Amino acid sequence: MHAMQVRQSLKGVKLAYALILILAAAIVYWVLSADPPESSRWALMAAPGALLLMTLIRHIRRRTTLLTIEGDRIHYEAGLFSKTTRIIELAKVQDVRVDQTVSQRMVNIGDLSLETAGGSSRIVMASIDRPKEAAEHILERAKAQREQAGPGQVNRPGTP
Repeated sequence: MHAMQVRQSLKGVKLAYALILILAAAIVYWVLSADPPESSRWALMAAPGALLLMTLIRHIRRRTTLLTIEGDRIHYEAGLFSKTTRIIELAKVQDVRVDQTVSQRMVNIGDLSLETAGGSSRIVMASIDRPKEAAEHILERAKAQREQAGPGQVNRPGTP
C-alpha cells in the first residue's frame, strides 16, 4: 500500500495572500489618488507588510510539518531548525479525532488528532484538507496492523 502524507491545508495561506494583495493595492490607490500625494500615507503599507510576514511564517510552518502513514508506522515531523520527530506504530493508535468549525466544514478542512496506547500526548495536525478521509485511512491501517499482529501482540520489525 502507498504512503499517505498529510500537511496543513494551503487554502488559508492562499486566501491570506490574496487579501494582503487587495489591501496593499487599495492603500497604493488611496495614496496615489491624493492631490498632492502625501508621503505620510505610505506608512499604512506597514499593515499589509506585517500581515505578509505572519502569513509567510504560517506558510513555512506548513511546509515543515508532515505526517506520513507508511507501512506499519506513522511518522510525524515538525520544525525548521530544530526538529521534533515521533514514530508511532499503527497498531498502537487508539483514537483518531476530527474537529471542524463551521467555516472549516464549508471548505472541507479540519484538525486531526491521534492518540496512542500508553502515549502521553496527542499528535495534532491543524487545518488539513479532507480530515475525515485521513482519519478513516489511519483507522483502517491501524485495524489491519492489529489483525496482522494477532491478539495481545504488536507487530515489530524483524519479528514474524
